Amino acid sequence: MIIRANGNGQSRHGNGQSCYGNVVVTSLKWNATGITVAGVTGVSDSTPDKLNQPTGLSIDSNGTLYIADQGNCRVQKWLSGAPNGTTMVGQPNATCGSGPSLLQSALGGLVDSNSNVYVVDTYNHRVQLWSYGASFGTMVAGTGFGGSANNQLYYPSGIEMNPTTGTLYVSDTWNHRIMSYLANTSSGTVVAGGNGPGTNSTQLYCPMGIYLDLTSNSLYIANYYSHNIVYWVIGATSWTLVTGDINGMSGNSPTMLYCPYDVEVDYMGNIYVADSYNNRIQFFQAGSMNGTTIAGVTGVSGPDAYHLSYPVALKLDSQLNLYVTDCYNYRVQKFLHY
Repeated sequence: MIIRANGNGQSRHGNGQSCYGNVVVTSLKWNATGITVAGVTGVSDSTPDKLNQPTGLSIDSNGTLYIADQGNCRVQKWLSGAPNGTTMVGQPNATCGSGPSLLQSALGGLVDSNSNVYVVDTYNHRVQLWSYGASFGTMVAGTGFGGSANNQLYYPSGIEMNPTTGTLYVSDTWNHRIMSYLANTSSGTVVAGGNGPGTNSTQLYCPMGIYLDLTSNSLYIANYYSHNIVYWVIGATSWTLVTGDINGMSGNSPTMLYCPYDVEVDYMGNIYVADSYNNRIQFFQAGSMNGTTIAGVTGVSGPDAYHLSYPVALKLDSQLNLYVTDCYNYRVQKFLHY
């Protein structure tokens, strides 16, 4: 799950500003020693201090984390420095299901400027809107049953929103396409992929995390089983390669990826990738296909502060500190920018 935050004052969608928040960027380096800011390393549970395979992540301007606690079928709100989280969406006791107050292995979502939560309820094949303070969700995309019609989804994962129009963009993962939904409509439009699974430039292969660039009206897509990141102008019929192998080959060199799960883009056009099966976060300077590992150790998983075990989502705060959901270590790690 990739939870995004809108309206938090950050340069989230490529608005051309010359600084990130109030910080003029002079260097792009991160401490390789992670700090656990949510969860307990190596311990999964549904108690308030623990997580169970966290997958999605957002952070607001106050440093509050919103974590998709996938294995517990809930979204946890975690105040900066707090030892415990509180349940915003789903049930605190990890009850899973298909009712309006339940989730089933949610993998994606976003928090808007009014603290409403849109959750990609993956195994229920739907997107649910949980208005601020609500105890149940309202279905805004999908039918609750998997399918490939334009009003259906099939194991969706990532989500983005245009904050001006309210249009939602959803990674319809096992339909190998990206769908757009105008505000208050239940049927979507295919804006990327939709030509079956594959590695040619008109196809996607299990797209996961997405990033919406408003200035170019484009999507950056973590093309999971094609092992690359692609750039798709909305309305175009094919993608442009950003990084990874154009033919869909996996690898662990600086130019290769292995099942990338999420992608972020900063205001300078630099790319950040959760390279999940390589257990690392890769940084690509704008225009470069040669990556640098800024968190984790290539090809090696582990529970210590230097390692990751299947990183899923990543997020930058206003100071360019990096936050990562370290899925199989049951924690969220923070890597300080300096």
